[in-house]
Amino acid sequence: MTTLKTIVAAGAVIVATTGLASAQGRIDRTQSEQAWQIEQGRQNGQITRREYRDLQAEQARIAEIERRAKADGHVTRREAREIVEAQRDASNHIYTESHDRQSNWLRRFKSGN
Repeated sequence: MTTLKTIVAAGAVIVATTGLASAQGRIDRTQSEQAWQIEQGRQNGQITRREYRDLQAEQARIAEIERRAKADGHVTRREAREIVEAQRDASNHIYTESHDRQSNWLRRFKSGN
């Protein structure tokens, strides 16, 4: 009976650890995708210089939240949820800034549009 409890407990730990590890992979992938979206918006003129600076500052704040979460070597579910929510907000901000009809006119002029 004790062996069965040990096996079940070990399985639960593995499942929980795997879930958090996959969440960490998703968090990192989202960070890189958002960085790419911001850079693309800057390059094609959809994002102004000020919007670019603001979005980069937001990404730095998210990276700081992630750094603090990893500081003890373990990202809890609450910490992961906080990071994901911050990334969701940032994603909405990136979309809004890219589609607000403000443009970096100098970049548009240089690209021939």
